[in-house]
Formats: sequence, C-alpha cells, structure tokens
Amino acid sequence: MARINSNKNIFLLLITAALLFTVGSATEQVDSDEKRPNIIIIHVDDLGWADLSVQGSTFYETPHIDRLASDGIRFTDGYSSASVCSPTRAALMTGRYPSRVGITDWIRAEFQGGEVPEDGQNPTGYEGNPDQPLLTPRNPLWMEHEEVTIADILKEAGYKNVHIGKWHLGSENWYPETQGFHINIGGTDLGEPPSFFDPYYSDHVGYIPTLEPREEGEYLTDREAWEAVNFIEQHYDQPFFLHLANYAVHTPIQAKEELIERYKNKPPTFQDNPVYAGMVHSVDEAVGAIVQKLKELDIYENTFIIFTSDNGGLDRADATTNDPFRSGKGYPYEGGIRVPFIVSWPGVIEQARVSYEPVKSFDILPTVIDAAGLELPEGLVIDGLSLWDHLLSGGEASLERDDLIWHFPHYRQGRNITPYSIIRSGHWKLIKWWEGPEFELYNLFDDIGETTNLADEHPEKTEELNTRLLEILEDTDAKLPRPNPDFE
Repeated sequence: MARINSNKNIFLLLITAALLFTVGSATEQVDSDEKRPNIIIIHVDDLGWADLSVQGSTFYETPHIDRLASDGIRFTDGYSSASVCSPTRAALMTGRYPSRVGITDWIRAEFQGGEVPEDGQNPTGYEGNPDQPLLTPRNPLWMEHEEVTIADILKEAGYKNVHIGKWHLGSENWYPETQGFHINIGGTDLGEPPSFFDPYYSDHVGYIPTLEPREEGEYLTDREAWEAVNFIEQHYDQPFFLHLANYAVHTPIQAKEELIERYKNKPPTFQDNPVYAGMVHSVDEAVGAIVQKLKELDIYENTFIIFTSDNGGLDRADATTNDPFRSGKGYPYEGGIRVPFIVSWPGVIEQARVSYEPVKSFDILPTVIDAAGLELPEGLVIDGLSLWDHLLSGGEASLERDDLIWHFPHYRQGRNITPYSIIRSGHWKLIKWWEGPEFELYNLFDDIGETTNLADEHPEKTEELNTRLLEILEDTDAKLPRPNPDFE
C-alpha cells in the first residue's frame, strides 16, 4: 500500500474534499433516520487483561465494566497495538500500524528531554551506544498533524468531540485540539500524572497544564469521570465523541484511602496489591458514572462504547500480575500486549457475547466510522479492520484477518529488552529478536503462557512467519534496526 501524499496543504485539501462529500451524503441519512450514535472510547492506561473480574480476577472488583461486557461483546483476544503507550494511542487515533505512523516507542515529554528542535522538525535518523550492537530509529516527539484521526472524521460529520485524560502524542502544538477535538481536558505530553490527587502536582513534573485544580485532595479518576459526565449533560442533544483516556492505572501507584482499606481486608490471590486494586476500582466507578448518566438521559441505547487499554499491565510487586500470561508492559509476550477489549451498543449489538477473534486497537477507527454510518476519506491508508459486521453477527461472522504484527525497534534500559518484532497468525506467534537469540515460536492455543519455544522444532513455520513479518514491516514503512559500526 502506498502512503497518501505527505504534503500537508495538498493532503488537507484532498481529505477535506473527501470528507465534505461523505458528510453531504451522510446528511441525507441523518435527515431520514434518527441522529447518529454517540461514540465513547474508554482507553485506560496500563490496565492488564487479568485486571477485570469478568476476565477472572477474584481480587479486583469491576462490576460496572463487567456489566458493560454483559451488554455487548467481550473479546478474549484483544490486543494493544504496542506494548507501550504512545504507539498504541497513535494507532487507535489513526487506524494505522504504529510503524506506518512512525511512532514505535513512548514519546518523551518536554521535562524528560523531549523539547521541540529549533527547526521545528521531528527527529529522524538513527541512534545508538557503543555497548549496543544495533543502531535504532529515533522516535518522534509528536504525531504529525497530517495524520487523520477519528476525531477529524467525526468532527467533519458534525460530532462534538472531547478528549479527557492522557494524550501523550506530543507537546502543546500537538495537543488534542489540533487533532480534531473541540475540547481538551487534561491532555498533554505527560505520560503519567504528577500525582493522582488535586492539585495534581509534583516537584519533578509540575502541574497538568490543561487541568485546572479545583478541590484539594480530589482523586484524578473521579475528576475525569465528573468531566465526562458534565460533557455528556451539556451535549447529549447532538452526536458526540467522548475519548476518556484515564491516567489510571499508570504510576504513581496511588489510590483513595478508603479503597485501600477495603482491599486490605480481602483475602489475597495471585493479585494482592490493595493500592493498585483501589485504582482499578476507581476506573470501574468512572465507567459506572458514565453509563448511569447515559441511562438517565435516555441515550444509552444510542451510544456505541468501546473499552480497552493501551498496553498490558505492569508486572511487578507494586502493581499487578498478568497470569495466566507471561510478563507485562514493554515485553513482546502476551502479558505485554493482550488487553481488555469490550464493545457495547444495547439494542444493536447482541448482549452477553464472547468473541475469540484476535482484534487490535487500530481496528477501532474503521469500526467507529462504520458504526456512525460514515465512510473513510478516499485514499486514506488504514491498516485496521472494521469489526462492524462481526459485531452485528454477535461475534459469529469471521473477520477473515490474515496476520497481526507488532514492531518495537528499540532498547529498553534496565529491563533487558532489545529490539523485537512480532507476528501472530492464527494460533501461531513468532517473536523476532533483532539482536538475538533470533526467534521464539509459540502455539497460543496449547501454550497461552508461552513456556515452550518451538522455533527449533518447527523451522518451516518459523521461516514462513518470518518471511510474512518482513513483508508487512516493509509494507508499513517500518524502520528496522541496523548494525552499529561503533559497537565495541
């Protein structure tokens, strides 16, 4: 697939023309039918697959999220587009592989050294240290404006758009309001909040510049829920798009004291952290507050909701455990990339269904566009697959997807992570380590915990998947690691 023209002026003219045509034809449908559905995407930060009671946890309590699943379809094989945050967020917003967008690692905030270069251009080229055998591509500091987002398309179709919570796709000139959102509450270049308690400040990070403190000690997830409910109350009489990107359950691991005490009194399981449990509990309460408001306003059955996470859970003592999956955030194993994925639209999507089809966060854009009765701008390259027909069939219709890939061409200091890429094809999963050992091959149907490497036992399957992986990486303009000539 070829890239759309990257010249920004030409690009915007083409897209605007395409969108105007789409919206013009769409207006006729709106005139004859009821108003378009409201769209809500709840995108939690670092929430692991096993952090919900509907997915088997007996320590965490998530009744509102569980009820959302009972009102729609829960995907057992839901995936983030990366094992870290920014690439997944870019993929969700654009419907494209992170490698095509060019963001393959988390974006450094300005206070972490991510200052905008004097020439105003995103970093390019390669970097490396003498003790690393590979040079790795430099990660951008923002998502370019010429990327077309869900918010861009819905805005052209008359939706009122709000982003609440974590953005992490660039500094001020690239905040959500420059990417199709009318309102931005809390979205900055920060990857985590300074604190989860008002005034949301720390000496190291400062304040959240797009979230005005209002009540000392107020919990951030509660504030995000209040902002979401307030937005719904103000705009329920028109189609709206609410992107609630909770800063929870990312570090710092902080929860309300009454919830910590609640979970201290519960018998521990393989999950046993009462502070983290309190954070999960608050996220669940935020979901409950939103659904309750939708029902009060009699618009719940005209609201399409997607609930997911940006990567797997933190696999460490002060957070959570991702059993039965191996490892966690940052790693190529299922614990790092498999996430909750729930879709609900009562009265339209059959309730209490479970789908075993692999789905991914970059499927959200084309699915939302279909749910809204719109069309994609002509010429826009989308890698995700619309789940709409699958949803309408109650999870019965096959997605007819070939393969899914992930690409992380970077080192992660302190975690023994070297550059890797992944392909999943059916039940087979291949991890390609660019530095070595070269391959890990797993059959996820037989070995969900990825305990037995089958690469030597199945060399033909390993070679087949590696060939396909390299083809997709090339097709998506992926930047690959290179040998480091200065490696000592």
